[in-house]
Amino acid sequence: MRSILVIDDDRLVREAMQIMLRAGGYDVTVAVDGKSGIEAIKSRPFDLAIVDLFMPDMNGLKVTEAVRQSNPTIPLIIASGFMFGGDCPPMPEFEAMATEAGAALTLYKPFRPAQVLHAVEQAIGAAA
Repeated sequence: MRSILVIDDDRLVREAMQIMLRAGGYDVTVAVDGKSGIEAIKSRPFDLAIVDLFMPDMNGLKVTEAVRQSNPTIPLIIASGFMFGGDCPPMPEFEAMATEAGAALTLYKPFRPAQVLHAVEQAIGAAA
């Protein structure tokens, strides 16, 4: 069974990802922030990591850098739910930031289960 690490500061996102991915036949570990995600990646091997780009304790760029130091070949999916429009600041260059971080793919929140599973299959397949 393939193992996936989900690093996201949003409890609802973590729970939803865990449900979606387990239903897809994956072993899922969740981390509540960048620091605990880095600790998890050092403690055991994973086939894929899904990392939230915007987290309060440590942004996804720093997390992916640390993940890459522990496991340079792990495929990464970078996710973001950055809000834009209205009084919010303009959307940062999410795709460019994710590519810079070494992401195989990106996911925009909110996402549908099929989108998540498709991205996971693509990322794991490309890494094989």
